[in-house]
Amino acid sequence: MLKKTILIVLFFITLIACKKNTKPVEISNQTVTEIPLNYAKGFSISATNQYKILTISNPWPNADKVYKYALVEDSILPKIALNRNEFDGIVTLPINKIVVTSTTHLPGLELLNAENTLVGFPGTDFISSEKIRALVDSGNIRELGKNEGINTEVLLATQPEVVVGFGIDGKNKSLETIKKSGIPVIFNGDWVESSPLAKAEWIKFFGVLFNKEQQADSIFNRIKTDYLEAIKLAKNTQTRPTILSGAMHKDIWYLPNGTSTEAQLLEDAHINYLWSDSKGIGSLSLNFETVFAKAKDADIWLSPSNYTSLESLKNGNPHHATFKAFETKNIYSFTNTTGATGGVLYFELGMTRPDLVLKDLIKICHPELLKNYDLYFFKRLE
Repeated sequence: MLKKTILIVLFFITLIACKKNTKPVEISNQTVTEIPLNYAKGFSISATNQYKILTISNPWPNADKVYKYALVEDSILPKIALNRNEFDGIVTLPINKIVVTSTTHLPGLELLNAENTLVGFPGTDFISSEKIRALVDSGNIRELGKNEGINTEVLLATQPEVVVGFGIDGKNKSLETIKKSGIPVIFNGDWVESSPLAKAEWIKFFGVLFNKEQQADSIFNRIKTDYLEAIKLAKNTQTRPTILSGAMHKDIWYLPNGTSTEAQLLEDAHINYLWSDSKGIGSLSLNFETVFAKAKDADIWLSPSNYTSLESLKNGNPHHATFKAFETKNIYSFTNTTGATGGVLYFELGMTRPDLVLKDLIKICHPELLKNYDLYFFKRLE
């Protein structure tokens, strides 16, 4: 009897010792599978048998650092040992609370039916989406100030599980403060991509964050198909109207260079952008005489900066009224299509839906090809 009792005691001691010494198991030599992307170059997605890896290689122009994040299901995280030094952040899935910092991030949430996870945004007046505006108005989304100086106290009070940051050089002190508080900050570089479809493919960035990869793939494939079909449609016409863009600011006329995504959209719409042969980073900066000599007889004037009417365009600079497109009132802008509080819809949705932007351009420049299509972003200046 005594021997049996000793054996039982030894059994329980051993069991307790085993429990105390239980540690997360570090899985080595895992197979990493790359998830292919069609156009985007600034991020990549891969997966192991334990977690996913989101890599941001080009968050802003000339970035010299690659950012790497582990996306781990909350049920798995306690069971594995991650080398935290290998990652710039570890994000626990599913995400129930998120903060994003650019209006270009919002369509990714809404198209994936994840807008209810948004708890804060810097500059809520710029939000055009009716669904997300309703969440702002009901108090579910907090105002966070400005992207360059986010109110970190309010942001921390919303207790987000991740912040999607936007930066032009990686020197945002607010985002650094947020990272030091333990909240992962993932930089989104959608705007740095060099083609319309590459920018649109960043919906897959949000797809992997919300475990909705298949839905994101399906949405992007529809956008891609519609975009490519619109290109084919535009080639059915022999006419290529000449296009002027931009406007004067003080003594400088800013307009897209020929290697920009804006210029690619014009080329895909089968129209003659007068500066299509220019190259460079950023906008062209020209004097009035140079622009007038080349574009005084342009058929159509697109995107004349922030001017919202013919009168304001003329008042901004009397030289604007000397172009043929002004005289024929053939000027179109997206600045008049806004949300309830003045946010410009194009700045929010245009990057995610280049198919709609392209159809707008085709409708303006080749109206016979899309007779039953109504302009989505652009309006003629009155």
